[in-house]
Amino acid sequence: MERLFVLMGALSAGLSVAAGAFGAHALRARVEPRLLEVFETGARYQMYHALALLAVAWVVGRTPAALGHAAGWLFVGGTVLFSGSLYAMTFTGIRALGAITPIGGVCFIAGWVCLALASRSL
Repeated sequence: MERLFVLMGALSAGLSVAAGAFGAHALRARVEPRLLEVFETGARYQMYHALALLAVAWVVGRTPAALGHAAGWLFVGGTVLFSGSLYAMTFTGIRALGAITPIGGVCFIAGWVCLALASRSL
């Protein structure tokens, strides 16, 4: 699992950099400024949680706590729901997709709590 979380973190970080560059260069002239901010928020939170996955891999490699695994999957799910909904809202203009975003935020918060609890075993 340690390798899987490192792989997912690295891939997510790379995609976040690509999304940020795409937003800064290709989207700036194509979407309204508010939607560009939404897109950039998605890319920023994707990067934060890509780095969090690297921390999860480190914790998972040093402790048998199931909470470390839970943290990793919550970060993955949170990225898909939070950042994914913001990306989708930017491309489609469907603001109702923003209703999904807080679910991803809750996943992020739960992931951080799980990571904190898992780290007690270090």
